[in-house]
Amino acid sequence: MNTTLSIVVPCYNESKNLDRLVSAFRDAIGDRKDIELVLVDNGSKDDTPEVMAQLLAHPENAFARAVQIDVNQGYGYGILFGLRKSHGEYLAWTHADLQTPPEDVIRALDCLMQMPNPKNSLVRGNRKGRPFFDQFFTSAMGWVASAALSGSYFDVNAQPKVFHHSLMQHMDEAPYDFTLDLYILYVASELKMDIELVDVRFDLRTEGESKGGGTLLGKYRLCKRTFGQIWKLRKALKQSQRTFTSKQDEAPAKQRSAA
Repeated sequence: MNTTLSIVVPCYNESKNLDRLVSAFRDAIGDRKDIELVLVDNGSKDDTPEVMAQLLAHPENAFARAVQIDVNQGYGYGILFGLRKSHGEYLAWTHADLQTPPEDVIRALDCLMQMPNPKNSLVRGNRKGRPFFDQFFTSAMGWVASAALSGSYFDVNAQPKVFHHSLMQHMDEAPYDFTLDLYILYVASELKMDIELVDVRFDLRTEGESKGGGTLLGKYRLCKRTFGQIWKLRKALKQSQRTFTSKQDEAPAKQRSAA
């Protein structure tokens, strides 16, 4: 059976979360054989590779497989690596911390498939139930990004992101850090793709440590990197160096075979 959706989940030092993660995706995917889970060991320094191998050896977890990166090169690199190893006609990514429930990824796919042109559309999460300070911080970043890039860039780090595989042909210059979420939305906007938001529940992390903006220091680093990416994209926008629309006519099949 052909794979409709590949869900990529980057895992960096997530050994304590893996059992719950795989179990939750098993429940969410259910009997569907056309969805695969691609777990990316993103250069972990704990026992993530061993725990991952043990879990995936069980027959009930045959819907999932693992790909490995020896040395961590960033959150975005891990996602891009997993996406390029995926088999699905449609691709998605989400986080290993289970703050976005796996069933919301499937719901986002359903939303995408109901859109007029799924191959030229992107569905992304819209987090609900976040703490006030986190919501305020995210909104402030969204106002800055939206003003600088002349678009709507609120809650860009919300998961999941779901889109057709052909979008990968425009991701050659994608960043390897947390600004990947902003970058793909910018590319989708430049390509005039239809972007739909789907409300997702936002839960607290119960195991492991946040790798992004979960702490004040993390927020500072995320803010610094995001501002840098915003100005970089704004500069490119002004200089009209990007020709995304011209790439839309390239054959998706060629890109898929190269992934």
